[in-house]
Amino acid sequence: MARYAGISLLQVRDLDYIEYLRLRRDAFIYDLSQTEAGLEYLDNAYRMEQTKPDRVRLRKHFGKEAEQDG
Repeated sequence: MARYAGISLLQVRDLDYIEYLRLRRDAFIYDLSQTEAGLEYLDNAYRMEQTKPDRVRLRKHFGKEAEQDG
C-alpha cells in the first residue's frame, strides 16, 4: 500500500484510519487490475454486489422477450 501511495511506511502509520482504509482498498484494486485473473475477480465482485438487474444488458442478451416478462 505504501508503494501504491508513494509514501513511506512511517507515513502510512501516521494516516488517519479512514484514509488508510481507502488507500488499502485502492491499492488492492490496482494490484488486481494488473492481471487477467484479477480483472475477472473484480468483474465478479462488482456483479455480486449489484442489487438491481441491469435491464439494458438483459434485454440486449435475451432480446425483447425479457422486456415483456418484466
